[in-house]
Amino acid sequence: MPLADLLKEGERIMIICNACRYCEGHCAVFPAMEQRTEFPPRDLAYLANLCHDCGSCYHHCQYAPPHEFAVNVPETFKGIREQTYRQYAWPRALSGLFESNAIATAAVVISTIVLLGFLAVSVAAPGAMYQPHEGPGAFYEIVPHDAMIVLFGVVWMFALVAFAVGFARFWRDSGPGGKISARHLGRATLDILRLRYLDGGAGDGCTYPREAPSQARRVFHHFTYYGFLFCLASTTVAAIYDNFLARKAPYPILSAPVLLGIVGGVGLLVGPIGLSILKFRSDPVPNPRSRLVMDVTFLVLLFLTSATGFLLLVLRSTAAMGPLLALHLGFVLGLFATLPYGKFVHAVYRFAALLRYAVEKPAS
Repeated sequence: MPLADLLKEGERIMIICNACRYCEGHCAVFPAMEQRTEFPPRDLAYLANLCHDCGSCYHHCQYAPPHEFAVNVPETFKGIREQTYRQYAWPRALSGLFESNAIATAAVVISTIVLLGFLAVSVAAPGAMYQPHEGPGAFYEIVPHDAMIVLFGVVWMFALVAFAVGFARFWRDSGPGGKISARHLGRATLDILRLRYLDGGAGDGCTYPREAPSQARRVFHHFTYYGFLFCLASTTVAAIYDNFLARKAPYPILSAPVLLGIVGGVGLLVGPIGLSILKFRSDPVPNPRSRLVMDVTFLVLLFLTSATGFLLLVLRSTAAMGPLLALHLGFVLGLFATLPYGKFVHAVYRFAALLRYAVEKPAS
């Protein structure tokens, strides 16, 4: 649906919801909606990103399809959110990566795998790619240390800048905001860490994948979310070990980087599998299958990144270490490169929306 039509539909639905207010206890969207009498595009973008897509407002709505009002907040807000991602992408020339996201992501990941494989084959000593390597610095026999630092450092910094620019653009366009305090930041951070608004309002969980309340989505989202954070912590600790403590990878099983990576890796196996199953079991009216492509693409990438990491951990003392290292690093680099142009970016705008809600809330 064209953006103009999406915004018109969003405005129509919010006017109906603002008159009804039956769902005001479900999540943050409806109290924020009640602070408004009109719904220009900037407010619709804010409300859409404040929405956690839990489905409760759809299943509890007397005006949902097949009623003639056809109120479908989850589907409409999902469409507006996706337009938000394109609108605030940086650089704007790359906003097209949100279109045909599965193909674009696959192309980037295949390219990074080929790049790491080529680097390993061309730089490593003849035959080193297919020989066992053990002990500190073994990974650098395949991919040089400096090459890793440059490649991953540049890509990660680029992603951080893209996130920062998108956040700033969204915040600016969503309207004048009050002064942000430590209390506001704390509230928004706690809400996102707890996934507070996936509780369905009453604490019983979302009406997702179907009408019965369930905590499944919240649980699997926690596995995925904290799995990613643990893996990021593992990478950070490994960088500190390497660059400041002169301790070279690979590290022993009972070391902080490996233990953090194992915990995070399990989360990135369990979470994406669970979320994918729930998505394909979900009600197709509020969750059209055509809108699941970007979500599932990201979940598959997380799963494959974790799976190749575990394969590398298990087989790192064998001749398979070289190819597996190039494969895993290729997935990781591809993941980092596509973070600002796929489903992950929802976390940036969700936090921005929660922060604005925290600033607005005292006035409610």
